Formats: sequence, C-alpha cells, structure tokens
Amino acid sequence: MVSRVNITENAKKLIDTLKEKYGELMFYQAGGCCEGTQPQCFKKGEYYLRYKDVCIGIIEDCEFWVDKDLFEYWKHAHFELDVIDAIGAGGFSLEVPLGKTFKVNYRIFSPDELELLQPVKFNL
Repeated sequence: MVSRVNITENAKKLIDTLKEKYGELMFYQAGGCCEGTQPQCFKKGEYYLRYKDVCIGIIEDCEFWVDKDLFEYWKHAHFELDVIDAIGAGGFSLEVPLGKTFKVNYRIFSPDELELLQPVKFNL
C-alpha cells in the first residue's frame, strides 16, 4: 500500500519535542482563511472535526486530518509534512511558540501509486 502522508526528519524531531510537552497529538489541515492551508498541530481531541473530514494517514502515532473539501482537491497528491523556522498564518498550532511552522510539500501520485493508495477514514 502507498501512504498518502509522510514526514521529514526535521518534522519528526519537532513532533517528538511537542509530544514530550503535550502528550498525544493530532494534525488538521483546513482550506480556510484564518489558518490558511498550513497544517495545524493540536493536543489529541482538542480540535473538533467536522462531518466527513478525512484522516489521510498516521504519522508518528498522530492522525493527520484534512478538511473534506481540501481532500477532494488534493486526493491525488502525496503530503509530506515538514517544518520551517517561521511563524505562519495560524497562531493556534502548538509549534508556534517555538518559532516554527509545519508545512506540507505536495507531489502528484503516479498512475501506479493511485492503484495502491491506503484507504482513508471519514469522520462520520
């Protein structure tokens, strides 16, 4: 099976740091105006998912959820979670006080990969 999401080593290190401080985490990527389209990191269960939001995978034992409309637009793309030294548009994410921002690098799946994608989970 082909994963829909993976993680860079820098993002892994930051997640480990955040887990030490906050415990279990989750990610959510919206397509709205306030948080832009950058992924947000929350303590697990502290972000309320909307009906039919989509979990595209698990990274470092953290579910990675995306807005249902964003998923429709990006369902043919692989997400790679990375981190940069900056404060992004959304100030609610747990990494912001550290002067960091999670970001996603995208690439389109090949036709062969599309045939082998891991299934997603919908919030119903």
